[in-house]
Amino acid sequence: MNKTKGATESEISKALIQWQKEYLGRGPIAVKTDILRDLVIVILRGILTPAEYALCKDKEGVLLIKKSRTDLIESGIEDLKRLIFNITDEEVVSFHTDVSTKTGERMMTFKLASNLEKKY
Repeated sequence: MNKTKGATESEISKALIQWQKEYLGRGPIAVKTDILRDLVIVILRGILTPAEYALCKDKEGVLLIKKSRTDLIESGIEDLKRLIFNITDEEVVSFHTDVSTKTGERMMTFKLASNLEKKY
């Protein structure tokens, strides 16, 4: 692999912003990607709408937002896996995600088939 780790992280961030805009209709305010061993960890900031923040004032609303946002992301999981593979040449073996209804951040973690960090 002839890209640097930082270049790969930046490429993943940009690709995820584009995917979010195309698939969900809007993108995050900021994205930070880190590669750690066989993990690609992505933090997306500013993903909730003002209406979603208003719904998050009680437990029922929090659960509704978390479920709907997770279902939306997981419906596009094959696209996300392909996106990560195309950038890293590594297969995604598992995917984990959660959204914070307090901060409006989403964390995505892609577990890869091998240690990507060793390639740099």
